[in-house]
Amino acid sequence: MDFVKNLDTDMSLAILSCLDDPSDLVRASAVSHSWRLFVIKQSLSKNLCLKLFHQLTSVDRVLETTNEESSGSSSSLMEDTLRLLEREHRVYALLAKGCTSSPIKSCVDDAITASTTDRLPEESILNTLDERERVAGIPSYWSSAGHHKTSLVPETLLYQLKADLCVITELSIHPFQDLSDPGRPIYSSHYVRFRLGHLDKDKNNYVWTYTSQQFPLAQENRLQNFKLPEPVLCIGGYLLVEFLGRVQRCEIDHLYYICVTHVKAMGRSLANSFRVVDLDDSGKFGLKVLSYSDPQKMNEKEEEEAGPSTGFRPMMRNREIQQIVNFLHMFPTDVQYHVSSESDEEEV
Repeated sequence: MDFVKNLDTDMSLAILSCLDDPSDLVRASAVSHSWRLFVIKQSLSKNLCLKLFHQLTSVDRVLETTNEESSGSSSSLMEDTLRLLEREHRVYALLAKGCTSSPIKSCVDDAITASTTDRLPEESILNTLDERERVAGIPSYWSSAGHHKTSLVPETLLYQLKADLCVITELSIHPFQDLSDPGRPIYSSHYVRFRLGHLDKDKNNYVWTYTSQQFPLAQENRLQNFKLPEPVLCIGGYLLVEFLGRVQRCEIDHLYYICVTHVKAMGRSLANSFRVVDLDDSGKFGLKVLSYSDPQKMNEKEEEEAGPSTGFRPMMRNREIQQIVNFLHMFPTDVQYHVSSESDEEEV
């Protein structure tokens, strides 16, 4: 029995709304013409997205790379409405699939700034992009400025993510251990907290639409993973890491520091499929589709074109060279040139 035809609208809606997998909803819309019209007219793809990620209530319009032109005066209001609903169905069906089935990868693209830095550039936030503890034999980490007290304002690290829309599932912090110190201290913080949001270009400040709980950070030299209670959709592409409370004091200057080797954010990047446009003060924005290709297949194609991993990106190689230069600036080596008397005589 075709229950969409034989049952009332509310009952059919209640049944199809139980589908919580985007693929199942797409399959339902392909059963028949009547089922497709029902899924589109009841905005089931959009409703599923809103159920999965409440942040999408801020979408005030959807855009395609080439939106269909109005068919002219002969187009009725009903036809225009259906055309708009069909567009929303396509967009939200793709969005739901991308948010739930795209590969989970590292979503951090670049390091923007740190609240304080003890020594620039050798202890820059840029070092936290590299997961290695040592680069070219040199310790790789960011260090805050030193303080006499343990409970001052939080130290923060600001990062840009790989896409305007990223579904973040887990974040990781690796505290730095100073192996050159006889005591081998680990400069962690008591707690860490994460914020996700966007840049308000008009006011030149950041708006944080999600703030995590405080996670205890162990004073241990290892990558510590913090899984969010549920996946969070970051709209705008920025991550702020807050370190709360200082733990370790340096025995040389008796100041408290926070030092980090690596920061990682794992999730699903939608860079190939969507872009956020016209994000306003209220948080409302337009959702623009860049491609309707399968997000998972697009990621697989990118990996094939990139070829086998060489262990580092060109940017990492440049950072490695820069760290060697920074190390030499920290510890300059006096080079003395000695010319033998025999060579002097030969030149004369």
